[in-house]
Amino acid sequence: MSHNHDGAAQDHGSVTSYLQGFVLSVILTAIPFWAVMTEQLSPGMTLATVVGLAIVQIVVHLKYFLHLNFSPSSRENTVAFMFSALIIVMVVGLSVWIILSANEMMM
Repeated sequence: MSHNHDGAAQDHGSVTSYLQGFVLSVILTAIPFWAVMTEQLSPGMTLATVVGLAIVQIVVHLKYFLHLNFSPSSRENTVAFMFSALIIVMVVGLSVWIILSANEMMM
């Protein structure tokens, strides 16, 4: 994998970058925690809040901690990440399918 030394890569691993990611992660964890614990929102809205902020938190972790950006200059990293995510989703999804099918056959 090649290493780019352009302006976008200057933040790579800086303390400021890690602190920004940490603060965003804490905020993105605290909001769903508040929504679940206080029961201020309807159950459907609470679920949507938790799932939506979980997806945002995945993006924050990819950007600030894994230093993965989706720019055209880092296409190989993006393709490797997408392939890995596809394999993980397939392994988990097919495992659940096999377990549920085996459970159904046992009943």
